[in-house]
Amino acid sequence: VLSGAILYLKHEWYHDKKRVPFHFYNDFKGWNQVDKLGHFYVSYLESNVGYSILKKFKFSEKKALYFGGFQGLILETPIEFLDAYHKGWGFSVSDMVANTLGSVFFIMQQKIFNEQLIKPKLSFSKSIYASEANGLLGKKSLISQFVYDYNGYTYWFSFSPNKIFKFKKVPKWLNLAIGYGANGMLGEFENKSMYKGKEIPSFKRYRQFYLSLDIDFSKIRTKSRFVNKIFDGLSYIKIPLPTLELSNKKMKGYFFYF
Repeated sequence: VLSGAILYLKHEWYHDKKRVPFHFYNDFKGWNQVDKLGHFYVSYLESNVGYSILKKFKFSEKKALYFGGFQGLILETPIEFLDAYHKGWGFSVSDMVANTLGSVFFIMQQKIFNEQLIKPKLSFSKSIYASEANGLLGKKSLISQFVYDYNGYTYWFSFSPNKIFKFKKVPKWLNLAIGYGANGMLGEFENKSMYKGKEIPSFKRYRQFYLSLDIDFSKIRTKSRFVNKIFDGLSYIKIPLPTLELSNKKMKGYFFYF
């Protein structure tokens, strides 16, 4: 799976990039840090999967926690080295920090609480900006925009009020989620006015902060192992539910936000 993922990324990200000597690249301020949350989320998810697999194969808690729990960092590091040898990219220290924090966030919760009290989650929808960017934010397909368009992402930290605040009347599966995203981004650090010979409209870059209801499907059990497995997978994706957004010093609400 790792080899296949790396080959796909090599084609999707690097096929038009010139190979250069190893170099560093400071992209901490890029894409208003949405990219860094992406690294954190993926590393956390991979660590969770690594831990779960080792537990399934009867590894001790300690070995599963440290060998499996650091899978996120282990799997993401080769990508940073691929970046380091391509023009327009580079070895990013801030990416490595985010990768490390994702793994550590999983390990520390498992070690201290023996469960994941706070779950990072992801939501994505096609933004209005990709169609205006002449390919800068991906092609017309959803998969291409999922790779390139950071405007479409929102990252969440979802938790149970029942667990955190001891609100016993709240169902165990009903969560609150705090989210972050950004919009108006047609360039990594600043917006481009032209791309591949086409003029790009001007948009304001801004950050978005969210508060939303959420569902933790891993707390809903059925008699079907298959359905339970699907629910476990869904527990790391933010479910569209009523949401408040704070951006540009204004508050607005959605009946359903994804």
